[in-house]
Amino acid sequence: MSVSLIVALLLLVFIVVTVAKGVRLVPQGQEWIVERLGKYRTTLKPGLNFLIPYMDQVSYRLSTKDLILDVQQQEVITRDNAVILANALCFAKIVDPAKAAYGVEDYAQAITSLAMTSLRAIIGEMELDQALSSRDEIKARLRVSMAEQTVDWGITVKAVEVQELKPTPSMQAAMEMQAAAERERKAVVTRAEGAKQAAILEADARLEAAKRDGVAQVTLAQASAAALSKISEAVGSEPTPVLYLLGERYINAMEKLATSDNAKTVVLPADIQQTLRGLLGTKS
Repeated sequence: MSVSLIVALLLLVFIVVTVAKGVRLVPQGQEWIVERLGKYRTTLKPGLNFLIPYMDQVSYRLSTKDLILDVQQQEVITRDNAVILANALCFAKIVDPAKAAYGVEDYAQAITSLAMTSLRAIIGEMELDQALSSRDEIKARLRVSMAEQTVDWGITVKAVEVQELKPTPSMQAAMEMQAAAERERKAVVTRAEGAKQAAILEADARLEAAKRDGVAQVTLAQASAAALSKISEAVGSEPTPVLYLLGERYINAMEKLATSDNAKTVVLPADIQQTLRGLLGTKS
């Protein structure tokens, strides 16, 4: 009886193990890869599945949910040799479990590594200012570049979000110095332009003043000539009226000189008597 009981127990265990190996319940959100004698046989979908015990074996259990992969922060050199820090999040989904299982050793590591290299390549083609202001363009190009290369892995890249894109601390300090220098340069140019305009206006003012002085001198000369002409016509050939006018102006000038606050000494000409005779007239 003991031997029969042992045999019965062993048979029961064998049946349970056989059933367990032949019946598989795949949960929703997963797909299982089955190999038969070491070779890919089929992919089990969610639900109840049956296998051939001891010949079929579940080798991989893959999630068909969206994968969120963190692309770690890295230093990237732009086309103008500036260094910036960049990291991203990659959203992917397994669409062909067999390719994901056999196409690459570690699909998660492969996707993150591909995202890092693609990000370096895309930013490396841009200038610093363009890279910092083209986040959407970088995301679009990164998604397209990765989608083309992950097809063979049975994975589709749904989206790539660039989390952070900023200069390194040393580069940021250099940019601040450059911005300060640019502001100083603009201030110097503005001051130079102002000085230039002021000099031009001052030169124009001097030119206008010179022109007006010339016109005034010509007008005065013409007026003097007209006055002399009138005096010549009025006096005629007699010298006495002319001498009288000159003497009157002479006496007025001497009077102003004598009454001036700054005049300390009045100098009379040596020929004052001849002058007075000329003013009063002499009989020949």
